[in-house]
Formats: sequence, C-alpha cells, structure tokens
Amino acid sequence: MAFEVLAINPGSTSTKIAWFRDDEELWRETIRHDPKELDPYPSIADQFEFRLRTIEAAIVAHGASLDALSAVVGRGGIVDPIPGGTYVVDEALLKRLRVGKPWEHASNLGGILADAIGRPRNVPAFIVDPVAVDELDPVARITGLPELPKVSLGHALNVKATVRRAAKDLGKPWDALNFIVVHLGGGITVCAHKQGRMVETNNGNDFRPFSPERAGGVPSGDLVRMCCGSELTMNEMLRKIVGRGGLSAYTGTSDVREVKTMIAEGDARAKEAYEAMAFAIAKEIGACAAVLSGEVDAVLFTGGIAFDSDFVALIQKRVQWIAPALVYPGEDEMPALVQGALRVLRGEETGMMYADYTGEERR
Repeated sequence: MAFEVLAINPGSTSTKIAWFRDDEELWRETIRHDPKELDPYPSIADQFEFRLRTIEAAIVAHGASLDALSAVVGRGGIVDPIPGGTYVVDEALLKRLRVGKPWEHASNLGGILADAIGRPRNVPAFIVDPVAVDELDPVARITGLPELPKVSLGHALNVKATVRRAAKDLGKPWDALNFIVVHLGGGITVCAHKQGRMVETNNGNDFRPFSPERAGGVPSGDLVRMCCGSELTMNEMLRKIVGRGGLSAYTGTSDVREVKTMIAEGDARAKEAYEAMAFAIAKEIGACAAVLSGEVDAVLFTGGIAFDSDFVALIQKRVQWIAPALVYPGEDEMPALVQGALRVLRGEETGMMYADYTGEERR
C-alpha cells in the first residue's frame, strides 16, 4: 500500500506545499502571498483561513484530492522545549501552536493547517523536528548568568535529516554516530549531535558565530553600553542584531553570492568579513569537537551556503584534523517532513505526544 502525504511549510510571505507518494515527490508548489493580501490580518494566526483556502485551491489546480491522503505533515514552530521526532498534532499541541510566543513565527501555522486538512478526513496530522527541539546536555544550558540560560533554537529539521542521510551513506545507524553538523544559511547552526541527540548547539540568534544577517556572540559589556547609550528602541536594536548584523553589517548585503562578487572586484573589507565568518564557524566546530571529547565520526556541512565550495574549503582548512567532512548542500525541508511522517506510518517509529514532554493535559 502506497502512502499519500501532503507537506506544508508556511513562511512569512509564502506557503510551500508538496505531494508525495511514499518517497516519490509527485509535485510541489510555492504559493506566494502579496504582503498587501496579508495586511488585513493582525497576527500570523489570523492568516489561518486565508492560507487554508490557498492550499485547497492549489490542490484542486494540481488535480489532486485531499480525500486520497494518508497523512498531512506541517513544519513545526515555536513550541516549548521537546526532543526531536515526529509529533502527532492533538489538542495540546494545537493549543501551544496557536499561542505564538515568545514571538510569532509563520511555521506555527504548519501543524494547525495540517490538522485542519487531516482531521475532517480522519487522517493523522504531524509536525517533525520543530525549531524548538531541545536535547542539550544540562551543562550546555549554563551561561554564566542564572537568569539567562541557553535556549535551544536551531535548524533541527535540516540537522536531523542531514544526520540520517550521512549515517545512511556511512552504512551505520543514525543514532550510533557522533557528528558535528554545520547548517550554513541566513542563520548558522553548529551542532554537536551525539548518538541521536543534539547535545550542544550555538543558537544562531544569540551565540557565536556570526552569520550573513545575525551578529551572533558579541562582547556583552559593550552591547549593554551600546543599548543604554543608543536612541534606538528595543525592537530596532534587536533588528540590528538579528537581520542587519553579521556579514550584512560589514558589506551591506546578506547574499554571499554578492559578497563573492565584491571580493572578485577587489573589495578588501568584503574579503575580510567573508574570511572572518569562516574563521568564526571553524572555532565553533572546534568547540563542538571538545563537547564530543574528540570522538567525531564526520563534520557535516549543509544549508544554502554549502554550495559555495570556496567558503566550505576555508572552514575545512582549519578543522580537517577533527574528522572527515561530508557536504550536503541545500536545505530541502519537504522530503525531511515527509520522511518523518512515513516513519510513523510504516511503523518504524511511534508518533510522539507533545503533552508527554511538557506537562500539558492531553485531550
């Protein structure tokens, strides 16, 4: 029996959908939303009905029937800290996805939309490895201020998918290996993945290294003085750190391809910033090697910037002594979502329940 699975990945101004039959992708579409269409909705949660209608219309346009589905899987959003895995969307999880705190994130709609499509048809809805996956070792949470423990936020979906892919290539169980996973995108996640768990990760919004658009770890005392002495509002300062920091602050662009063009044209400042970002990532990889006590099976590079072989080579030059490098460029979230759903449908894993890890009441 073949399983028909719909994957839904909401973004701030788009909704990506893809239809799979087992492991085969039959089609996908990125539905673009004009910001003017979204203006009438006060919050992302209020966009639910609008996005549901656009998905249903796209399904009809592709000649598919929602009644043929075996499952629907949505991108996981900002929820309470939970282990990685595939979660059944139930009332407890829906309640949390609708809250949208500590901040709103479009990916929260993934599970809500999946449930809205699956529930009337009596097929399961899932989310897989949301950004809030937290498998940190206890010592990794301690930062130096008890009031400010480290929060685990990162590219868990792609990290976990890349680990499984590398383990398959190495012919070993994914939860029997130690990897350092480097997700290279607009945000950068460097993660120590120990026998199936993300035991340490940098949290790209707040900790080093800097990325194309995020400042990463900066001198804390100087940051406090900058905040206190600045006329910027809190939101403006946060935007300076996440969105306009990192490579963008030095070069005026967060597009690494544009930075490469600037370097080719002789821009010394762009070259220095580009190399400094690779330097910072290499240092973080070294720190993760220490977390794993040097027992590293491979360093995995993934994400959009992993297509830039020059950049990856700059990092590899500094860390090649740690372990072999495997490069998996890009970030294809749709197959990763579907694979999580298929593992449950095939009985390879049991669907996890959000309430079991958060103390929420199951209903």
